[in-house]
Amino acid sequence: MDLNKVMLIGRVTQDPEVRTTPSGIAVTSFGLATNLYWNDQQGQRQEKVEFHNIVAWRKLAEICGQYLHKGSKVYLEGRLQTNSWDDQSGNKRYRTEVITDNMIMLDRKSDSGPSSAPTGPEEQAPAPPPSQAEQSQEEEISVEDIPF
Repeated sequence: MDLNKVMLIGRVTQDPEVRTTPSGIAVTSFGLATNLYWNDQQGQRQEKVEFHNIVAWRKLAEICGQYLHKGSKVYLEGRLQTNSWDDQSGNKRYRTEVITDNMIMLDRKSDSGPSSAPTGPEEQAPAPPPSQAEQSQEEEISVEDIPF
C-alpha cells in the first residue's frame, strides 16, 4: 500500500494566479508559507519558513482564485507531484508541487480581505470545495493540457 498525502496550514505568499487549459479546465497556482518555531540551546526563539508550490484544478481552482489572496490563512490537503524539464542550458530542472484536493479557509470573516463588508450574496456564504468523490468522477488531466 502506498500513500502520497500532504496536509498544510499556512499563509498564501502571493495572490493566486488563475489560468485555463486549452480544453477549458481551470487551474490555479500560488505559494504557501509554513513556519516552524523552536527554542535553541540558549533559549532563543528560532523560526524556519518553508515555501510550497500549490496547484488546484477545476472548481477548487476557481474557488481559490476567487476567495484567497496574499496573507490568507488556509488548510490544504493534497498530494506531492514533482515535474522535471531541461532548461535552456540543457540542465535538468525539478519543481515539486502540492496538488490540492481540499481547502479550508481559516481566516476570520474580518480578516478575509481588503473589505470586511460583503459586497454580494456569493461572499456571504462561499461555496464549499468539491468533495473527493466529485473530483474523482471528473476526467484526469494529461500533461499536454497543462498551460505552463
